[in-house]
Amino acid sequence: MSYQVLARKWRPRSFPQMVGQEHVLRALINALDNDRLHHAFLFTGTRGVGKTSVARILAKSLNCEQGMGSSPCGQCSACREIDEGRFVDLIEVDAASRTKVEDTRELLDNVQYAPSRGRYKVYLIDEVHMLSGHSFNALLKTLEEPPPHVKFLLATTDPQKLPVTILSRCLQFSLKRLPLGLIRDHLQMILDQEAVSYQAPALLELARAADGSMRDALSLLDQAIAHGGGEIQTTEVQAMLGSIDRQRVFALLARLAEGDGIGLMAEVAALAEQSPDYAGVLNEMNSLLQRLALARQVPAALDDSLGDREALLALSGQFEAEQIQLYYQIGVQGRRDLPLAPEPRQGFEMVLLRMLAFQPARDDVSPRPSGSTGMKPAIKPVSETPGNTPFNSASGGTGAAVQSASLESTATAAQRPAPEPVAVSAAPAAQVVAASRPAPGSSSLSDPGAWAALVAALPLSGMTRQLAEHCSVRQQQDDCLVLSLDPNFKNLLNPKWEEGLREALGKHYGRAIRLELALAEEALATPKQLREDAQQARQQDAQAAIENDPQLRSLMEQFEAGLIPDSVRPV
Repeated sequence: MSYQVLARKWRPRSFPQMVGQEHVLRALINALDNDRLHHAFLFTGTRGVGKTSVARILAKSLNCEQGMGSSPCGQCSACREIDEGRFVDLIEVDAASRTKVEDTRELLDNVQYAPSRGRYKVYLIDEVHMLSGHSFNALLKTLEEPPPHVKFLLATTDPQKLPVTILSRCLQFSLKRLPLGLIRDHLQMILDQEAVSYQAPALLELARAADGSMRDALSLLDQAIAHGGGEIQTTEVQAMLGSIDRQRVFALLARLAEGDGIGLMAEVAALAEQSPDYAGVLNEMNSLLQRLALARQVPAALDDSLGDREALLALSGQFEAEQIQLYYQIGVQGRRDLPLAPEPRQGFEMVLLRMLAFQPARDDVSPRPSGSTGMKPAIKPVSETPGNTPFNSASGGTGAAVQSASLESTATAAQRPAPEPVAVSAAPAAQVVAASRPAPGSSSLSDPGAWAALVAALPLSGMTRQLAEHCSVRQQQDDCLVLSLDPNFKNLLNPKWEEGLREALGKHYGRAIRLELALAEEALATPKQLREDAQQARQQDAQAAIENDPQLRSLMEQFEAGLIPDSVRPV
């Protein structure tokens, strides 16, 4: 027997076998079971989502010899012939090849005759939008009032091209693009049934490449089995699809987080050895940035459908929320402009350099890694006059935006309360190091502020710095330091990063340091938390100073304006 491709072998034969499209199936099942069937159905949706499959199952339900209903037997001669495409009363028409009005008239000439074998004569017209205008006119009257033994099933990928006169005569069902997880799970089920070994990440790659189409996914699965010699391997699938390892994109984002320009270009050079599609790489990066924004702002909503949840949660701690939004915007615009670049790699590098150039200023004084461009342009305040603090419009600069009025502040420095001292010293790194030289056995590190100053002084970067930022000192004795990790960041427990922190502490103190880490039972006063608390205190002080300014209050009352709290920035 000749080989049957998976897309045909695994085509659904009944409503329960359909993947997804529950909103369509529920309506059809209820209509069949309650004998409330319309005479014309229009199924719309992108390619490979099940339009003709649903139509054929509906044709079986109408003509099953065991009785009409939503559960055709699949065993009678009518069901088998419909599955095999040879049932005489199921007339399938490819509108793309029969666009002339003569073809439509010839088809309609036989409508008046009763079905030869079945209960209904079913006309299945695929890609109906390809019919000519005259063909639609010929179809109108019959479509509106067909004989009682006739059902019309129309399918199209472009319903906008159908005349409203046709749309108004049909019940329209819009089939959705299938979600990634649904396609992956279906491919996994098929491979289990076919006894084909596979790697789970490879199925994700295939599901993503299918772009919502189950038929495309099955065709790609056939190709992957042939390409892998009967096995589905992730590297083989990536080579077949021309996609890149997502870890490459993670590495690019990690270098951006560290501000490491040299490392970033090294990653691009390594990527270039695979001759990638740079537009596809940018798409992948934008997709990761979207999930990164979710991990940073709404971590509970981040699913693990791509198997990268833990990695994203760890990486998100290195970015500010605004930074991710800016990078996403740069990436989307860069994807649009990429065809205009002199060479794709140059265009891709310019997008990354643009991201590197516009990193927002940070509150910490962590040493910049070697190779960093150091370009972090903070928006400068408007030039001040003595005793005055500037305001600007709601453009994101330093100061505050006032709703319904563009104002300039006259709040004096004396009227503005002094901000609380920041937990992490903003002194030069050399002074911080000199202030934090006591050995681990001393009592200095038991103070959270002292540990924060030490972390700021250590030459840490990337995930190692994140680990240190989310720890506090639980116990110190001789050359042993016991750290407690914030339980919300347990994904940072990693031997590689722990070793990096231990080495940095050893170099700082000039001798070997034994480091022990354990999860705390509750949130801690970590350097990161201290910095955020100090920033929040400064923010509250700045907002209170503006709200209590008598001249500003008078102006707001005069213009019926209001203060936008999120626009306030401490100076």
